[in-house]
Amino acid sequence: MISADAVLSALKLRGYGLLAGVPCSYVMGLIELASADPDTVYVPAANEGAALAIAAGAVCAGGRGAALLQNSGLGNLVNPLSSLVLAYAIPILLLVSTRAYPDPDDDEPQHRIMGSQTIPILNAFQVPYEVMPQTAEELDAVLDRAAELARAGRSFALLIPKDSISESRPRPTRSERLPMSRRQALGVIARIAEPRDVLIATTGMAARELMAECDRPQNFYMAGSMGHAMAFGLGVALRLPDRRVIVLDGDGSVLMHMGTLSTIAAIAPHNLLHVVLDNEAYGSTGDQATTSRTTDLAAVAAACGYRSIDRCSDPAELAARAALALTLPGPHFLVVKVNHAQEPQTPRITSSYSLEGVAGRFATALADRRSPDLTTNLGR
Repeated sequence: MISADAVLSALKLRGYGLLAGVPCSYVMGLIELASADPDTVYVPAANEGAALAIAAGAVCAGGRGAALLQNSGLGNLVNPLSSLVLAYAIPILLLVSTRAYPDPDDDEPQHRIMGSQTIPILNAFQVPYEVMPQTAEELDAVLDRAAELARAGRSFALLIPKDSISESRPRPTRSERLPMSRRQALGVIARIAEPRDVLIATTGMAARELMAECDRPQNFYMAGSMGHAMAFGLGVALRLPDRRVIVLDGDGSVLMHMGTLSTIAAIAPHNLLHVVLDNEAYGSTGDQATTSRTTDLAAVAAACGYRSIDRCSDPAELAARAALALTLPGPHFLVVKVNHAQEPQTPRITSSYSLEGVAGRFATALADRRSPDLTTNLGR
């Protein structure tokens, strides 16, 4: 294991003054150091493709850039990797944390396909790679190889398995000024939901906490596919206009694929309530900051055209405003500011169900309520 300090020092020595990325718990120590370092710019990108493009821009402006991502985000990276970085021969250092690699069976099922395909993807795009070494001297040799390839316009990937980089400093404590946690907010929504209502929870801790708070067949728990709960919810709402659909989202997830807000507002399903549990952080990967602290997500949704917009930060407000929204034609957008508190032992979805089982019981619970006429649910 190599320290985060050693990794950042080696990167800075070779001119990597800009790191752009989407966080992973495997590299949270490196992100914390880079974010606090006065000589390094860490950019919390909305998605992995954007991180790569940011790094490419920095390189073309005369510097060196690195893109940091989890291998599950390689799918978001493929287009700018092929049509920008490789097509224009812009050399980028990819720092790729590897879930379900080298053993696909030694991780959660949502990571296994990408874990098994990480190397084939890099090979398909002819991106050389090495696994993070154990010592600073070995890391120097790897980064020197990357620098040599960069002079020929070639990118390079450094793969970072679990426990490759240590946390060299205590994690900062966060002030919990807000009165409500994410799980408390989920409990409020679960209590006001009627038996026929559909609940769709975004990836990570939100899905796990909803299952712990109120497990029911009408819940869909996303274990992966970050940023797509709202699109999934739109599909359900259009297919089932006689059911109320509540999407329980996160700020990082909404930011990752914000364009879907415009799609939802344009299609305007009357039965959709979109709740964003905003703690201004990626709560499932170590509480790294998102950009929601400088982005008014409610104002974005209003500009996109949601029928109603609201904000709240305590349980009573949430119960009242969500209950009211569910009685009125939507789509509705509700931003719920929550704190960072979470129970450390919240079970994973797969402790109770297979992912196929989640989808199967969800589909069965909704099967007798489907409507063949999608146009009945359009607000246009």
